[in-house]
Amino acid sequence: MTGLHDDALAVLRRWQPPDGDQAALRDRYVDHLVDHPDGMRRTCYPDHLTASTLVLSADRERVLLTLHAKARRWFQFGGHCEPGDATLAGAARREAVEESGITGLRVAAEPLQLSEHAVPFCDPRGSVHHLDVRFLAIARDDDLPVVSEESLDVHWWPVDGLPDDDLASLVGLALQSTSSSGGGSSLAAADQPSR
Repeated sequence: MTGLHDDALAVLRRWQPPDGDQAALRDRYVDHLVDHPDGMRRTCYPDHLTASTLVLSADRERVLLTLHAKARRWFQFGGHCEPGDATLAGAARREAVEESGITGLRVAAEPLQLSEHAVPFCDPRGSVHHLDVRFLAIARDDDLPVVSEESLDVHWWPVDGLPDDDLASLVGLALQSTSSSGGGSSLAAADQPSR
């Protein structure tokens, strides 16, 4: 995962956070990766980076969410990085494709948001912190989601009727991002290393 580790450092160092809280999180993530060569692996305890993708509909009126089987809550798609992942955005795309069944997703090369959160069911040693890097993807009108083994359900939600405030905040950032970038023109091939 050396290439993935280097890519994540490059992505985070280049990323321009929208506010001071996100800048502090970015600095924490960078420090974690500098201090932990294994910081991208789920075996890095108690903290490790994860990657997720928020999927918006082409008309930006709906968001595709998964009902997580273990947590029993609605989330964007995401999870742990794997040895075959070349880039952080690629890991986020892989997770979104695996969990949604939508193979044609294009994920933005730059993060949308960072979120550090405790996860009690991730490691038998105890609670861990996922240092999640959240990306954005736009689905095509003809994309049909499929429920994966990791989910109880996959469902399109209206952007103004989301199940919790954290998701509403994330979707708000995504809508702002797509309107300021000309409708999502920053979406790129997620498997290409950052430069």
